[in-house]
Amino acid sequence: MSSAVPGSPSTSAPSAPIALDLGIARRATTEGEYTGPKRVLLAEPRGYCAGVDRAVETVEKALEKHGAPIYVRKEIVHNRHVVETLTDQGVVFVDETDEVPEGALLVFSAHGVSPAVHASAAERNLRTIDATCPLVTKVHQEAKRFARDDFDILLIGHEGHEEVEGTAGEAPDRVQVVDGPESVDAVTVRDESKVIWLSQTTLSVDETMDTVARLREKFPLLQDPPSDDICYATQNRQVAVKAMAPECDLVIVVGSRNSSNSVRLVEVALAAGARASYLVDYAKEVDPTWLDGVRTVGITSGASVPEVLVRGVLDLLAEHGFGSVEPVTTANETLVFALPRELRTTARV
Repeated sequence: MSSAVPGSPSTSAPSAPIALDLGIARRATTEGEYTGPKRVLLAEPRGYCAGVDRAVETVEKALEKHGAPIYVRKEIVHNRHVVETLTDQGVVFVDETDEVPEGALLVFSAHGVSPAVHASAAERNLRTIDATCPLVTKVHQEAKRFARDDFDILLIGHEGHEEVEGTAGEAPDRVQVVDGPESVDAVTVRDESKVIWLSQTTLSVDETMDTVARLREKFPLLQDPPSDDICYATQNRQVAVKAMAPECDLVIVVGSRNSSNSVRLVEVALAAGARASYLVDYAKEVDPTWLDGVRTVGITSGASVPEVLVRGVLDLLAEHGFGSVEPVTTANETLVFALPRELRTTARV
């Protein structure tokens, strides 16, 4: 099932509602259609996770402490609004360290970098601040540990994604990237008794486990990671979408197209029973024709999306008669990560 983007409708036949009592008014007619007032089901949790919040605040504090310009390798998080806002404040986003003037300040993004990138920054005498999400750092540590123990590491993730490149770079001679179940046939290992899988933190839980099942068919002694690699926020947002999708004629996911976890939310919504689902960065991208014949709209947002963008979509829907907003809460998130040590004071230098 592919994700939908503006202008490209995606639909899926609805599946049965999952067994969660969340106070959602169920479809009541014999045909199974909800016929009440137009409404919005608003997923909770949604939006910023602890790692994204830390990364964005890291850049803001670096600007406050050091002044512009500061440099960030890749996008600090995968959200167009965040990147454009920080650019306006004096942040310069680069692809590689050789684009940064020698001696300048460089922030590494939330997705993490390989040891080779750290080494390249050191060669250019760059001052660096690492905004890598601690949950991504955990996967890096697992990769290093199992490489030391001479395991073949099967890293489930999307080829070319920054997080995958950073993790694989910790042990390039031991890591193979497995990009979905269809990639399993090409995987080879040296010793089938010493194989472990790890994963990108922002994947769909269901798709990841499908890939693991295929890998285990091929390698029965495949070992699981010591702890769950898919981040708590990714899982929580997917669970909330699964809970509300069977009740939705349409699910709008606020997020950018290069955000893996946002794209996965569209796929999860369709698989869980939403009749259609779209990914938008801004309210202005919502096509009014999507709302034709729609009684229930579900709203959620990816883990790198500021709440102001969700509010914009809610305001737009209210203009089209969707004034009733019902929260669908499946978890409460309280986790907070400390800023990098270089930024735990705010005095300008």
